[in-house]
Amino acid sequence: MKKIELLAPAGDLEKLKYAIHYGADAVYLAGPEFGMRKASKNFTNEQLLEAIEFVHENNKKIYITLNIIPHNEDLVGLKEYVQFLVDSKVDALIVSDPGIYSVIRSVSKDIEIHLSTQASVTNYETVRFWENMGVKRIVLARELSLEEIENIKNEVPDVDLEVFVHGAMCISYSGRCLLSNYMTGRDANRGDCAQACRWKYNLVEEKRPGEYYPIEEDDNGTFIFNSKDLCMIKHIPELFKANVDSLKIEGRVKTLYYVATVIRSYRLAIDAYYNGTYTEELATELLDEIKKVSHRDFTTGFFFKKPDEHDQLYTTSSYIRNYDFVGVVLDYDKSTKIATIEQRNRIFSGDELEVFGPEYKYKKFIMGEMTNAEGEVVNVVPRAKEIFKTKIDFPVKKYDLIRKAIEE
Repeated sequence: MKKIELLAPAGDLEKLKYAIHYGADAVYLAGPEFGMRKASKNFTNEQLLEAIEFVHENNKKIYITLNIIPHNEDLVGLKEYVQFLVDSKVDALIVSDPGIYSVIRSVSKDIEIHLSTQASVTNYETVRFWENMGVKRIVLARELSLEEIENIKNEVPDVDLEVFVHGAMCISYSGRCLLSNYMTGRDANRGDCAQACRWKYNLVEEKRPGEYYPIEEDDNGTFIFNSKDLCMIKHIPELFKANVDSLKIEGRVKTLYYVATVIRSYRLAIDAYYNGTYTEELATELLDEIKKVSHRDFTTGFFFKKPDEHDQLYTTSSYIRNYDFVGVVLDYDKSTKIATIEQRNRIFSGDELEVFGPEYKYKKFIMGEMTNAEGEVVNVVPRAKEIFKTKIDFPVKKYDLIRKAIEE
Protein backbone atom coordinates (compact mmCIF):
# COMPACT_ATOMS: atom_id res chain seq x y z
CA MET A 1 0.00 0.00 0.00
CA LYS A 2 1.18 3.52 -0.84
CA LYS A 3 2.63 5.45 2.09
CA ILE A 4 1.19 8.88 2.80
CA GLU A 5 3.34 11.51 4.49
CA LEU A 6 2.05 13.21 7.65
CA LEU A 7 3.37 16.78 7.56
CA ALA A 8 3.43 18.84 10.76
CA PRO A 9 3.81 22.56 11.48
CA ALA A 10 6.80 23.69 13.53
CA GLY A 11 6.62 27.23 14.88
CA ASP A 12 9.76 26.83 16.97
CA LEU A 13 12.34 24.21 17.93
CA GLU A 14 10.34 22.83 20.84
CA LYS A 15 7.24 22.29 18.70
CA LEU A 16 9.39 20.68 16.01
CA LYS A 17 10.74 18.09 18.45
CA TYR A 18 7.27 17.26 19.72
CA ALA A 19 5.94 16.94 16.16
CA ILE A 20 8.65 14.40 15.35
CA HIS A 21 8.20 12.45 18.59
CA TYR A 22 4.41 12.34 18.14
CA GLY A 23 4.55 10.83 14.67
CA ALA A 24 5.19 13.38 11.92
CA ASP A 25 7.04 12.13 8.85
CA ALA A 26 8.13 15.67 8.00
CA VAL A 27 7.91 19.21 9.34
CA TYR A 28 7.57 22.59 7.65
CA LEU A 29 8.86 25.83 9.13
CA ALA A 30 10.27 29.24 8.37
CA GLY A 31 13.51 31.05 8.97
CA PRO A 32 13.68 34.69 10.06
CA GLU A 33 12.36 35.98 6.70
CA PHE A 34 10.42 35.03 3.57
CA GLY A 35 7.83 32.82 5.34
CA MET A 36 4.07 33.33 5.68
CA ARG A 37 3.82 33.28 9.50
CA LYS A 38 5.44 36.26 11.20
CA ALA A 39 3.35 35.53 14.30
CA SER A 40 5.24 32.30 14.97
CA LYS A 41 8.66 32.56 16.57
CA ASN A 42 10.34 31.04 13.52
CA PHE A 43 13.98 29.95 13.44
CA THR A 44 17.30 31.75 13.46
CA ASN A 45 19.97 30.29 11.20
CA GLU A 46 21.59 28.62 14.21
CA GLN A 47 18.27 27.09 15.26
CA LEU A 48 17.67 25.93 11.70
CA LEU A 49 20.93 23.99 11.77
CA GLU A 50 19.91 22.37 15.06
CA ALA A 51 16.47 21.57 13.65
CA ILE A 52 17.89 20.01 10.49
CA GLU A 53 20.26 17.85 12.50
CA PHE A 54 17.49 16.69 14.86
CA VAL A 55 15.05 15.88 12.04
CA HIS A 56 17.61 13.98 9.99
CA GLU A 57 18.85 12.05 13.02
CA ASN A 58 15.27 10.79 13.33
CA ASN A 59 15.14 9.90 9.61
CA LYS A 60 12.43 12.48 8.92
CA LYS A 61 12.28 15.40 6.48
CA ILE A 62 12.33 19.18 6.88
CA TYR A 63 10.85 21.74 4.48
CA ILE A 64 11.49 25.49 4.67
CA THR A 65 8.87 28.04 3.60
CA LEU A 66 9.87 30.88 1.26
CA ASN A 67 6.28 31.46 0.21
CA ILE A 68 5.60 35.17 0.67
CA ILE A 69 4.40 37.19 -2.33
CA PRO A 70 7.42 39.54 -2.33
CA HIS A 71 7.83 43.19 -3.19
CA ASN A 72 11.21 44.40 -4.45
CA GLU A 73 12.57 45.11 -0.98
CA ASP A 74 11.64 41.61 0.16
CA LEU A 75 14.19 40.11 -2.23
CA VAL A 76 17.17 41.63 -0.40
CA GLY A 77 19.29 38.83 1.02
CA LEU A 78 17.21 36.09 -0.61
CA LYS A 79 19.99 34.56 -2.70
CA GLU A 80 22.37 34.34 0.26
CA TYR A 81 19.66 32.77 2.42
CA VAL A 82 18.84 30.19 -0.25
CA GLN A 83 22.52 29.31 -0.47
CA PHE A 84 22.60 28.78 3.30
CA LEU A 85 19.58 26.47 3.09
CA VAL A 86 21.06 24.50 0.21
CA ASP A 87 24.37 24.11 2.05
CA SER A 88 22.46 23.05 5.18
CA LYS A 89 20.84 20.18 3.24
CA VAL A 90 17.18 20.90 3.92
CA ASP A 91 14.92 18.48 2.07
CA ALA A 92 12.81 21.00 0.16
CA LEU A 93 11.88 24.66 -0.19
CA ILE A 94 8.24 25.78 -0.36
CA VAL A 95 7.59 28.74 -2.71
CA SER A 96 4.65 30.52 -4.32
CA ASP A 97 6.34 33.23 -6.40
CA PRO A 98 8.07 32.61 -9.77
CA GLY A 99 10.72 35.19 -8.90
CA ILE A 100 11.71 33.37 -5.74
CA TYR A 101 11.62 30.12 -7.71
CA SER A 102 14.06 31.62 -10.23
CA VAL A 103 16.44 32.78 -7.51
CA ILE A 104 16.43 29.28 -5.99
CA ARG A 105 17.21 27.67 -9.33
CA SER A 106 20.03 30.17 -9.93
CA VAL A 107 21.59 28.87 -6.70
CA SER A 108 20.82 25.17 -7.09
CA LYS A 109 19.49 23.05 -9.94
CA ASP A 110 18.93 20.11 -7.62
CA ILE A 111 17.19 21.28 -4.43
CA GLU A 112 13.62 19.96 -4.27
CA ILE A 113 10.96 22.65 -4.65
CA HIS A 114 7.35 22.47 -3.48
CA LEU A 115 4.76 24.94 -4.77
CA SER A 116 2.81 26.59 -1.93
CA THR A 117 -0.96 26.67 -1.63
CA GLN A 118 -0.54 30.45 -2.06
CA ALA A 119 -0.05 29.74 -5.78
CA SER A 120 -3.72 28.67 -6.00
CA VAL A 121 -3.24 25.55 -8.11
CA THR A 122 -6.67 24.10 -8.97
CA ASN A 123 -6.22 22.11 -12.21
CA TYR A 124 -3.99 19.50 -13.83
CA GLU A 125 -2.68 21.78 -16.61
CA THR A 126 -1.17 24.11 -14.01
CA VAL A 127 0.30 21.10 -12.22
CA ARG A 128 1.77 19.93 -15.53
CA PHE A 129 3.24 23.40 -16.15
CA TRP A 130 5.03 23.38 -12.80
CA GLU A 131 6.15 19.78 -13.36
CA ASN A 132 7.85 20.92 -16.57
CA MET A 133 9.51 23.70 -14.55
CA GLY A 134 11.01 21.11 -12.22
CA VAL A 135 8.66 21.37 -9.22
CA LYS A 136 8.46 18.08 -7.33
CA ARG A 137 5.33 18.72 -5.25
CA ILE A 138 2.22 20.88 -5.44
CA VAL A 139 0.46 22.03 -2.28
CA LEU A 140 -3.00 22.20 -3.81
CA ALA A 141 -5.45 25.03 -3.24
CA ARG A 142 -7.91 24.28 -0.46
CA GLU A 143 -10.80 24.98 -2.82
CA LEU A 144 -10.68 21.51 -4.42
CA SER A 145 -12.88 18.47 -3.96
CA LEU A 146 -11.46 14.99 -3.45
CA GLU A 147 -12.82 14.06 -6.89
CA GLU A 148 -10.90 16.95 -8.49
CA ILE A 149 -7.74 15.97 -6.61
CA GLU A 150 -8.02 12.37 -7.79
CA ASN A 151 -8.49 13.57 -11.39
CA ILE A 152 -5.37 15.77 -11.12
CA LYS A 153 -3.33 12.81 -9.85
CA ASN A 154 -4.57 10.63 -12.70
CA GLU A 155 -3.53 13.27 -15.24
CA VAL A 156 -0.12 14.09 -13.69
CA PRO A 157 0.87 10.97 -11.69
CA ASP A 158 4.54 11.81 -11.18
CA VAL A 159 3.97 15.03 -9.22
CA ASP A 160 3.43 14.71 -5.46
CA LEU A 161 0.17 16.24 -4.25
CA GLU A 162 -0.05 17.73 -0.76
CA VAL A 163 -3.35 18.76 0.82
CA PHE A 164 -4.33 20.51 4.04
CA VAL A 165 -6.46 18.19 6.19
CA HIS A 166 -6.66 19.99 9.53
CA GLY A 167 -6.61 23.50 10.94
CA ALA A 168 -7.84 27.04 10.36
CA MET A 169 -9.45 27.87 7.01
CA CYS A 170 -8.76 31.19 5.29
CA ILE A 171 -11.83 32.95 3.92
CA SER A 172 -9.85 34.22 0.92
CA TYR A 173 -8.90 32.14 -2.09
CA SER A 174 -5.93 29.99 -1.09
CA GLY A 175 -4.97 32.57 1.50
CA ARG A 176 -4.58 35.47 -0.94
CA CYS A 177 -6.20 37.97 1.41
CA LEU A 178 -6.24 41.78 1.15
CA LEU A 179 -8.54 42.41 4.12
CA SER A 180 -5.81 42.46 6.78
CA ASN A 181 -3.70 44.94 4.80
CA TYR A 182 -6.69 47.21 4.17
CA MET A 183 -7.88 47.18 7.78
CA THR A 184 -4.56 47.27 9.66
CA GLY A 185 -1.71 47.77 7.21
CA ARG A 186 -0.48 44.25 7.96
CA ASP A 187 0.09 42.35 4.71
CA ALA A 188 -1.18 38.77 4.90
CA ASN A 189 0.63 37.95 1.67
CA ARG A 190 3.93 38.87 3.26
CA GLY A 191 3.34 36.81 6.38
CA ASP A 192 1.66 39.31 8.73
CA CYS A 193 -2.05 38.48 8.75
CA ALA A 194 -4.14 40.19 11.47
CA GLN A 195 -7.03 37.70 10.95
CA ALA A 196 -9.49 40.50 10.24
CA CYS A 197 -11.85 37.84 8.88
CA ARG A 198 -12.44 36.73 12.49
CA TRP A 199 -13.71 40.13 13.63
CA LYS A 200 -17.34 41.05 14.29
CA TYR A 201 -19.03 43.10 11.54
CA ASN A 202 -22.25 45.14 11.28
CA LEU A 203 -23.76 47.06 8.37
CA VAL A 204 -24.04 50.89 8.21
CA GLU A 205 -26.35 52.60 5.71
CA GLU A 206 -24.81 55.62 3.95
CA LYS A 207 -27.33 58.25 5.17
CA ARG A 208 -27.60 56.85 8.69
CA PRO A 209 -24.08 57.12 10.15
CA GLY A 210 -23.73 55.61 13.58
CA GLU A 211 -26.70 53.28 13.11
CA TYR A 212 -25.35 49.75 13.00
CA TYR A 213 -27.48 46.99 11.54
CA PRO A 214 -26.74 43.34 12.16
CA ILE A 215 -26.32 41.43 8.92
CA GLU A 216 -27.99 38.45 10.54
CA GLU A 217 -30.98 38.89 12.80
CA ASP A 218 -28.85 38.93 15.92
CA ASP A 219 -28.35 41.85 18.29
CA ASN A 220 -24.64 41.06 18.54
CA GLY A 221 -23.91 41.39 14.83
CA THR A 222 -22.25 38.63 12.84
CA PHE A 223 -18.89 37.14 11.92
CA ILE A 224 -19.52 37.05 8.18
CA PHE A 225 -16.07 35.78 7.12
CA ASN A 226 -15.49 33.34 9.98
CA SER A 227 -14.96 29.76 8.80
CA LYS A 228 -15.08 26.65 10.91
CA ASP A 229 -11.81 24.72 11.23
CA LEU A 230 -10.95 21.95 8.79
CA CYS A 231 -10.87 18.38 10.14
CA MET A 232 -10.56 15.20 8.05
CA ILE A 233 -9.74 12.67 10.79
CA LYS A 234 -12.97 10.78 9.98
CA HIS A 235 -12.19 10.59 6.26
CA ILE A 236 -8.77 8.95 6.04
CA PRO A 237 -9.99 6.23 3.60
CA GLU A 238 -11.29 8.88 1.19
CA LEU A 239 -7.94 10.69 1.28
CA PHE A 240 -6.15 7.45 0.42
CA LYS A 241 -8.59 6.84 -2.43
CA ALA A 242 -7.84 10.31 -3.85
CA ASN A 243 -4.19 9.17 -4.09
CA VAL A 244 -2.68 12.20 -2.33
CA ASP A 245 0.94 12.01 -1.19
CA SER A 246 1.04 14.25 1.89
CA LEU A 247 -1.48 15.23 4.56
CA LYS A 248 -0.69 18.66 5.95
CA ILE A 249 -1.64 20.02 9.37
CA GLU A 250 -2.03 23.79 9.74
CA GLY A 251 -0.87 25.55 12.90
CA ARG A 252 2.62 27.03 13.18
CA VAL A 253 1.37 29.58 15.72
CA LYS A 254 -0.45 26.95 17.79
CA THR A 255 0.93 25.42 21.00
CA LEU A 256 3.09 22.32 21.26
CA TYR A 257 0.08 20.71 22.97
CA TYR A 258 -1.96 21.30 19.81
CA VAL A 259 0.82 19.94 17.60
CA ALA A 260 1.36 16.82 19.71
CA THR A 261 -2.35 16.04 20.11
CA VAL A 262 -3.35 16.54 16.49
CA ILE A 263 -0.28 14.85 14.99
CA ARG A 264 -0.67 11.85 17.29
CA SER A 265 -4.34 11.46 16.32
CA TYR A 266 -3.66 11.56 12.58
CA ARG A 267 -0.66 9.25 13.02
CA LEU A 268 -2.85 6.67 14.72
CA ALA A 269 -5.56 7.06 12.07
CA ILE A 270 -3.12 6.64 9.16
CA ASP A 271 -1.40 3.64 10.76
CA ALA A 272 -4.77 2.04 11.49
CA TYR A 273 -5.67 2.36 7.82
CA TYR A 274 -2.38 0.71 6.83
CA ASN A 275 -3.07 -2.12 9.27
CA GLY A 276 -6.70 -2.59 8.27
CA THR A 277 -7.96 -1.52 11.70
CA TYR A 278 -9.35 1.92 10.81
CA THR A 279 -13.01 2.07 11.87
CA GLU A 280 -15.62 4.74 12.36
CA GLU A 281 -15.43 4.02 16.09
CA LEU A 282 -11.67 4.67 16.12
CA ALA A 283 -12.09 7.85 14.07
CA THR A 284 -14.69 9.15 16.53
CA GLU A 285 -12.38 8.35 19.45
CA LEU A 286 -9.52 10.24 17.78
CA LEU A 287 -11.80 13.18 17.00
CA ASP A 288 -12.69 13.32 20.69
CA GLU A 289 -8.97 13.49 21.46
CA ILE A 290 -8.50 16.35 19.00
CA LYS A 291 -11.37 18.20 20.67
CA LYS A 292 -9.29 18.31 23.86
CA VAL A 293 -7.22 21.12 22.33
CA SER A 294 -8.60 24.61 21.71
CA HIS A 295 -10.62 24.47 18.50
CA ARG A 296 -13.53 25.89 16.59
CA ASP A 297 -16.35 23.72 15.28
CA PHE A 298 -15.22 21.55 12.39
CA THR A 299 -15.90 21.35 8.67
CA THR A 300 -14.65 19.19 5.79
CA GLY A 301 -14.11 22.31 3.71
CA PHE A 302 -14.36 21.78 -0.08
CA PHE A 303 -13.52 18.07 -0.07
CA PHE A 304 -17.09 16.82 -0.49
CA LYS A 305 -19.10 19.91 -1.48
CA LYS A 306 -18.89 23.66 -1.77
CA PRO A 307 -19.07 25.13 1.75
CA ASP A 308 -22.35 26.76 2.71
CA GLU A 309 -23.83 28.45 5.78
CA HIS A 310 -23.25 25.27 7.79
CA ASP A 311 -19.48 25.65 7.37
CA GLN A 312 -19.38 29.18 8.83
CA LEU A 313 -19.49 30.51 12.39
CA TYR A 314 -21.85 33.48 12.65
CA THR A 315 -21.89 34.10 16.39
CA THR A 316 -18.31 34.09 17.70
CA SER A 317 -14.66 33.77 16.72
CA SER A 318 -13.71 32.32 20.10
CA TYR A 319 -12.20 28.88 20.50
CA ILE A 320 -13.89 25.97 22.26
CA ARG A 321 -11.64 25.07 25.18
CA ASN A 322 -12.49 22.15 27.44
CA TYR A 323 -9.01 21.23 28.67
CA ASP A 324 -5.97 23.07 29.98
CA PHE A 325 -2.47 22.00 28.98
CA VAL A 326 -0.72 21.99 32.35
CA GLY A 327 2.62 20.22 32.16
CA VAL A 328 5.46 18.52 30.30
CA VAL A 329 7.22 15.43 31.60
CA LEU A 330 10.98 15.99 31.62
CA ASP A 331 12.10 12.79 33.37
CA TYR A 332 10.85 9.75 35.29
CA ASP A 333 12.70 7.59 37.82
CA LYS A 334 11.23 4.09 37.67
CA SER A 335 12.77 3.04 40.97
CA THR A 336 11.21 5.87 42.99
CA LYS A 337 8.29 6.59 40.62
CA ILE A 338 9.18 10.28 40.82
CA ALA A 339 8.39 12.37 37.76
CA THR A 340 10.07 15.67 36.96
CA ILE A 341 7.55 18.01 35.37
CA GLU A 342 7.69 21.46 33.81
CA GLN A 343 4.48 23.38 34.55
CA ARG A 344 2.62 25.15 31.72
CA ASN A 345 -0.58 26.15 33.58
CA ARG A 346 -1.40 26.18 37.28
CA ILE A 347 -1.50 22.78 38.94
CA PHE A 348 -2.94 22.08 42.39
CA SER A 349 -2.57 19.06 44.63
CA GLY A 350 -5.75 17.03 44.26
CA ASP A 351 -6.27 17.92 40.58
CA GLU A 352 -7.53 15.07 38.42
CA LEU A 353 -5.17 14.98 35.44
CA GLU A 354 -4.58 13.06 32.23
CA VAL A 355 -1.10 12.25 30.96
CA PHE A 356 -0.60 11.06 27.39
CA GLY A 357 2.27 10.35 25.05
CA PRO A 358 3.17 9.13 21.57
CA GLU A 359 2.75 5.50 22.59
CA TYR A 360 -0.54 5.55 24.48
CA LYS A 361 -3.90 7.31 24.59
CA TYR A 362 -3.97 8.72 28.12
CA LYS A 363 -3.95 7.68 31.74
CA LYS A 364 -5.69 9.47 34.59
CA PHE A 365 -4.18 10.23 37.97
CA ILE A 366 -4.67 12.55 40.93
CA MET A 367 -1.87 15.04 41.51
CA GLY A 368 -0.37 14.32 44.89
CA GLU A 369 2.30 16.09 46.88
CA MET A 370 4.55 18.37 44.83
CA THR A 371 8.10 19.44 45.58
CA ASN A 372 9.47 22.62 44.03
CA ALA A 373 13.02 23.37 42.91
CA GLU A 374 13.95 24.48 46.44
CA GLY A 375 12.83 21.13 47.85
CA GLU A 376 9.72 22.63 49.49
CA VAL A 377 6.44 20.74 49.54
CA VAL A 378 3.77 22.89 47.84
CA ASN A 379 0.07 22.59 47.06
CA VAL A 380 0.17 24.70 43.92
CA VAL A 381 2.73 25.43 41.21
CA PRO A 382 1.97 29.05 40.27
CA ARG A 383 4.65 30.14 37.80
CA ALA A 384 4.84 29.22 34.12
CA LYS A 385 7.62 26.73 33.31
CA GLU A 386 8.43 26.13 36.97
CA ILE A 387 9.95 22.68 37.46
CA PHE A 388 8.69 20.40 40.21
CA LYS A 389 8.67 16.72 41.21
CA THR A 390 5.80 14.44 42.14
CA LYS A 391 5.08 10.74 42.45
CA ILE A 392 3.19 9.02 39.61
CA ASP A 393 2.48 5.34 40.20
CA PHE A 394 2.68 4.26 36.57
CA PRO A 395 5.62 4.87 34.19
CA VAL A 396 5.70 8.05 32.14
CA LYS A 397 8.35 9.31 29.72
CA LYS A 398 10.07 12.43 28.56
CA TYR A 399 7.85 14.26 26.03
CA ASP A 400 4.64 12.99 27.66
CA LEU A 401 2.13 15.82 28.23
CA ILE A 402 -0.34 16.51 31.03
CA ARG A 403 -3.78 18.14 30.79
CA LYS A 404 -6.82 18.67 32.95
CA ALA A 405 -10.48 19.19 32.20
CA ILE A 406 -11.81 22.71 32.73
CA GLU A 407 -14.58 22.73 35.30
CA GLU A 408 -17.83 24.19 34.02
